[in-house]
Amino acid sequence: MKLSPSTKGLLFAVISVVAAFGIYFLFLAKKNYYLVDNPTGNTYYFKINGGEERIIPSGQYFQVNLNKGRNSIQVFDSKKNKLYDSGFVVNKNRGLLNIAHQDYYINEQFYGYGLNKDSLIAARGATEIDGKNYLNKPVHFNKLYTDDFYYNIDEKYDQVVKNIQKVESRSKIFRKQDFLNYYKEYYKL
Repeated sequence: MKLSPSTKGLLFAVISVVAAFGIYFLFLAKKNYYLVDNPTGNTYYFKINGGEERIIPSGQYFQVNLNKGRNSIQVFDSKKNKLYDSGFVVNKNRGLLNIAHQDYYINEQFYGYGLNKDSLIAARGATEIDGKNYLNKPVHFNKLYTDDFYYNIDEKYDQVVKNIQKVESRSKIFRKQDFLNYYKEYYKL
Protein backbone atom coordinates (compact mmCIF):
# COMPACT_ATOMS: atom_id res chain seq x y z
CA MET A 1 0.00 0.00 0.00
CA LYS A 2 1.46 3.30 -1.08
CA LEU A 3 0.72 6.35 1.08
CA SER A 4 0.67 9.90 -0.18
CA PRO A 5 3.06 12.44 1.43
CA SER A 6 0.16 14.20 3.20
CA THR A 7 -1.07 10.90 4.67
CA LYS A 8 2.48 10.09 5.86
CA GLY A 9 2.67 13.54 7.46
CA LEU A 10 -0.67 13.04 9.21
CA LEU A 11 0.41 9.61 10.54
CA PHE A 12 3.72 11.06 11.74
CA ALA A 13 1.87 13.92 13.52
CA VAL A 14 -0.57 11.52 15.20
CA ILE A 15 2.24 9.20 16.35
CA SER A 16 4.19 12.21 17.68
CA VAL A 17 1.21 13.47 19.69
CA VAL A 18 0.52 10.01 21.14
CA ALA A 19 4.21 9.62 22.07
CA ALA A 20 4.28 13.08 23.71
CA PHE A 21 1.21 12.28 25.83
CA GLY A 22 2.68 8.89 26.72
CA ILE A 23 5.94 10.45 27.90
CA TYR A 24 4.06 13.08 29.89
CA PHE A 25 1.80 10.61 31.69
CA LEU A 26 4.56 8.06 32.32
CA PHE A 27 7.36 10.37 33.45
CA LEU A 28 6.25 13.98 33.98
CA ALA A 29 2.70 14.04 35.33
CA LYS A 30 2.38 14.73 39.04
CA LYS A 31 0.69 11.80 40.74
CA ASN A 32 -2.20 12.52 43.09
CA TYR A 33 -2.39 10.50 46.29
CA TYR A 34 -3.03 10.73 50.02
CA LEU A 35 -0.49 9.89 52.72
CA VAL A 36 -0.86 8.87 56.33
CA ASP A 37 2.24 9.84 58.33
CA ASN A 38 3.70 8.89 61.69
CA PRO A 39 6.83 10.91 62.51
CA THR A 40 6.81 9.78 66.16
CA GLY A 41 8.56 6.89 67.86
CA ASN A 42 5.21 5.16 68.50
CA THR A 43 3.28 2.58 66.51
CA TYR A 44 -0.37 3.22 65.65
CA TYR A 45 -3.26 1.18 64.30
CA PHE A 46 -6.04 2.84 62.36
CA LYS A 47 -9.18 2.23 60.30
CA ILE A 48 -10.34 4.60 57.58
CA ASN A 49 -14.07 4.74 56.76
CA GLY A 50 -14.68 1.53 58.74
CA GLY A 51 -12.33 -0.47 56.50
CA GLU A 52 -9.62 -2.91 57.43
CA GLU A 53 -7.31 -2.21 60.34
CA ARG A 54 -3.88 -1.02 59.26
CA ILE A 55 -0.64 -0.48 61.16
CA ILE A 56 1.82 2.38 60.78
CA PRO A 57 5.17 1.92 62.51
CA SER A 58 7.26 4.73 63.91
CA GLY A 59 8.77 7.15 61.41
CA GLN A 60 6.83 5.74 58.45
CA TYR A 61 4.34 7.04 55.91
CA PHE A 62 2.38 5.33 53.16
CA GLN A 63 -0.39 5.93 50.67
CA VAL A 64 -4.05 5.40 51.57
CA ASN A 65 -7.29 5.59 49.62
CA LEU A 66 -9.64 8.39 50.61
CA ASN A 67 -12.93 9.54 49.16
CA LYS A 68 -13.63 13.14 48.19
CA GLY A 69 -15.97 14.59 50.78
CA ARG A 70 -16.50 13.30 54.31
CA ASN A 71 -14.24 10.53 55.67
CA SER A 72 -13.75 9.01 59.12
CA ILE A 73 -10.81 7.51 60.96
CA GLN A 74 -10.35 5.53 64.16
CA VAL A 75 -6.85 5.58 65.67
CA PHE A 76 -5.51 3.11 68.25
CA ASP A 77 -2.25 3.00 70.19
CA SER A 78 0.23 0.11 70.08
CA LYS A 79 -1.90 -1.82 72.65
CA LYS A 80 -4.98 -1.26 70.45
CA ASN A 81 -6.60 1.13 72.92
CA LYS A 82 -8.74 3.65 71.03
CA LEU A 83 -7.16 7.11 71.02
CA TYR A 84 -9.82 8.89 69.01
CA ASP A 85 -12.54 8.55 66.40
CA SER A 86 -12.77 11.54 64.11
CA GLY A 87 -14.04 12.82 60.78
CA PHE A 88 -12.42 15.00 58.15
CA VAL A 89 -13.29 16.40 54.73
CA VAL A 90 -11.23 15.78 51.59
CA ASN A 91 -11.45 18.54 48.98
CA LYS A 92 -8.39 18.05 46.78
CA ASN A 93 -6.53 15.26 44.99
CA ARG A 94 -3.67 15.01 47.49
CA GLY A 95 -3.51 15.32 51.24
CA LEU A 96 -1.83 14.28 54.49
CA LEU A 97 -3.36 12.46 57.47
CA ASN A 98 -1.50 13.46 60.64
CA ILE A 99 -2.71 10.68 62.94
CA ALA A 100 -0.24 11.57 65.71
CA HIS A 101 -1.13 15.30 65.65
CA GLN A 102 2.53 16.28 65.31
CA ASP A 103 3.90 19.62 64.08
CA TYR A 104 4.21 20.18 60.34
CA TYR A 105 5.03 23.31 58.37
CA ILE A 106 3.71 24.31 54.97
CA ASN A 107 6.27 26.44 53.14
CA GLU A 108 5.87 28.33 49.88
CA GLN A 109 8.73 28.56 47.38
CA PHE A 110 8.74 31.10 44.56
CA TYR A 111 9.85 30.60 40.95
CA GLY A 112 10.25 33.00 38.07
CA TYR A 113 12.59 34.96 35.87
CA GLY A 114 14.10 38.11 37.41
CA LEU A 115 12.54 37.27 40.75
CA ASN A 116 13.90 39.09 43.80
CA LYS A 117 13.32 36.16 46.09
CA ASP A 118 14.88 37.75 49.17
CA SER A 119 12.65 40.84 49.20
CA LEU A 120 9.55 38.78 48.45
CA ILE A 121 10.28 36.38 51.31
CA ALA A 122 11.19 39.16 53.76
CA ALA A 123 7.95 41.02 53.01
CA ARG A 124 5.88 37.98 54.01
CA GLY A 125 6.93 38.07 57.65
CA ALA A 126 8.17 35.30 59.91
CA THR A 127 6.91 32.37 61.96
CA GLU A 128 8.39 31.56 65.35
CA ILE A 129 9.51 27.95 65.81
CA ASP A 130 11.16 26.95 69.09
CA GLY A 131 11.90 30.59 69.94
CA LYS A 132 13.52 31.42 66.59
CA ASN A 133 12.00 33.38 63.68
CA TYR A 134 11.80 31.74 60.26
CA LEU A 135 11.22 34.02 57.28
CA ASN A 136 8.66 33.39 54.52
CA LYS A 137 5.93 32.82 57.12
CA PRO A 138 5.70 29.01 56.99
CA VAL A 139 2.25 27.88 58.13
CA HIS A 140 2.14 25.69 61.25
CA PHE A 141 -0.13 22.65 61.03
CA ASN A 142 -0.89 19.97 63.66
CA LYS A 143 -4.50 18.97 62.99
CA LEU A 144 -5.69 15.61 61.68
CA TYR A 145 -5.89 16.36 57.94
CA THR A 146 -4.77 18.95 55.42
CA ASP A 147 -4.73 19.27 51.66
CA ASP A 148 -3.51 22.89 51.52
CA PHE A 149 -0.20 22.15 49.78
CA TYR A 150 1.17 21.13 46.39
CA TYR A 151 4.08 18.83 47.33
CA ASN A 152 3.65 16.13 49.97
CA ILE A 153 6.28 15.14 52.55
CA ASP A 154 7.76 12.51 50.23
CA GLU A 155 8.23 14.91 47.28
CA LYS A 156 10.82 17.59 46.56
CA TYR A 157 10.35 21.06 45.15
CA ASP A 158 10.83 21.43 41.39
CA GLN A 159 14.45 22.13 40.51
CA VAL A 160 13.54 23.61 37.12
CA VAL A 161 11.43 26.68 36.53
CA LYS A 162 8.66 25.61 34.17
CA ASN A 163 7.28 29.02 33.17
CA ILE A 164 9.86 31.79 33.29
CA GLN A 165 7.47 34.50 32.07
CA LYS A 166 5.77 35.03 35.43
CA VAL A 167 6.33 34.55 39.14
CA GLU A 168 4.80 31.34 40.47
CA SER A 169 4.86 29.61 43.82
CA ARG A 170 4.46 26.08 45.06
CA SER A 171 3.78 24.99 48.63
CA LYS A 172 5.18 21.92 50.31
CA ILE A 173 4.36 20.30 53.63
CA PHE A 174 7.28 19.25 55.85
CA ARG A 175 7.62 17.36 59.09
CA LYS A 176 8.96 19.85 61.65
CA GLN A 177 12.55 18.57 61.68
CA ASP A 178 12.60 18.17 57.90
CA PHE A 179 11.48 21.80 57.57
CA LEU A 180 14.21 23.02 59.91
CA ASN A 181 16.81 21.05 57.90
CA TYR A 182 15.42 22.36 54.60
CA TYR A 183 15.40 25.94 55.87
CA LYS A 184 19.00 25.70 57.07
CA GLU A 185 20.14 24.30 53.71
CA TYR A 186 18.01 26.49 51.43
CA TYR A 187 18.74 29.76 53.22
CA LYS A 188 22.38 28.79 53.99
CA LEU A 189 22.25 29.58 57.71
